[in-house]
Amino acid sequence: MTKRLFAMCLLLAAHSVVAQELEPRRWTHLPVGANFISIAGQYNDQKILSEPTLQLQNVRADVYTAAASYVRVFDAFGKSGRIDVLLPYSIGRWDGLLEGEPASTRRSGFNDPHVRFAVNMVGSPAQRGAEFQQYKVNTIVGVAIDITVPVGEYNDARLINLSDNRWVLKPQFGVVHNWEKWAAEVTASAWFYQDNDEFFGGKTLEQDPLYGVQTHLIYTFGPGVWASVSGAYGAGGQTSVDRIDAPDRTDKTLWAISAGLPIDRKQGVKATYLRGDTYRDTGSDSNTLLFAYSLMWGGG
Repeated sequence: MTKRLFAMCLLLAAHSVVAQELEPRRWTHLPVGANFISIAGQYNDQKILSEPTLQLQNVRADVYTAAASYVRVFDAFGKSGRIDVLLPYSIGRWDGLLEGEPASTRRSGFNDPHVRFAVNMVGSPAQRGAEFQQYKVNTIVGVAIDITVPVGEYNDARLINLSDNRWVLKPQFGVVHNWEKWAAEVTASAWFYQDNDEFFGGKTLEQDPLYGVQTHLIYTFGPGVWASVSGAYGAGGQTSVDRIDAPDRTDKTLWAISAGLPIDRKQGVKATYLRGDTYRDTGSDSNTLLFAYSLMWGGG
C-alpha cells in the first residue's frame, strides 16, 4: 500500500508542475471596464518517471482539457487591477505497469477552479477611453494572488482524482519592461498547499511549498498580432503521506512558444506549445498543445 501511495504522490507532483501557468502577457496594461471571455482546448501528454523501488513503470498520461475563463479589469485605488476566473473540465487516461502488472484508469469531470486577483502597482494607472489609448507603457510592476478552490471531482476511495481536494494559494510578483515592439516579462511565484486530510485510505497528504520563476520575451508585429518565447523553472513541492516523505521533489524546466492573432478588434485566437522536462529520476516529461479563443467588450 505504501508503494501505491508514493506512486500516487508522483502523479500529483507531475500534475502540480504542469499546472505552472506559463502564460505571457499576464501583466499587460488594459483599460478599466474591459471584459474578456475565453474558451480553450488543451492536450497534455506526460511520461511519468519513478524510482525502481516503487515498481511503477512505463506510466503515461493523456489528458484533454476544455476551459472557460473570464477576466474583468477594474480600478484598484487608481491602479489597474484585474480578476481572472478559470473553470477547467478534463478527460484523462493513465496507464502503465504497477508491480509488473498492466494497470490503467480513466477520469472525467471538473478540475478545481482558479480565481486570481492582480494589481499593477507601478506603470499601469487605471484608465479608459482616449486616456488609455494615448498612454505610453514603459515598465510595469504587479502583484497577484491565485487561489485554487477545492470543488472539483474528488473521491477519497480513488488514488487518482481531477481535484486536489485542498486549497492552494499562489502569490505572484511580476515585472514587465516594454521597448518599441518588444516586451520582457518576469514572474516569481510560490505555491502554498493546504493539507488533504481526506487522502486515499483515510490518510493525510502534506506538501512543501513549490517555488517557480518564469520569463517571457514578446514581440508585437501589429495590433493584436504577437509571438513569444517563454521559459520557467520550478523546485520544491515534496509530498508526504502521514508524515512519511515521498521521493517526488520537483526540479523541472518548462519551455513554450506562443502566438496570438486577431479576428477583429474584439476577438482573437492564441496557440501555445509547451515542453516540460524533469532533472530528477522522478517526476514527468510532458508536451502540451493549447488553442484558445477570446472575446472582449467594454473598456471604452
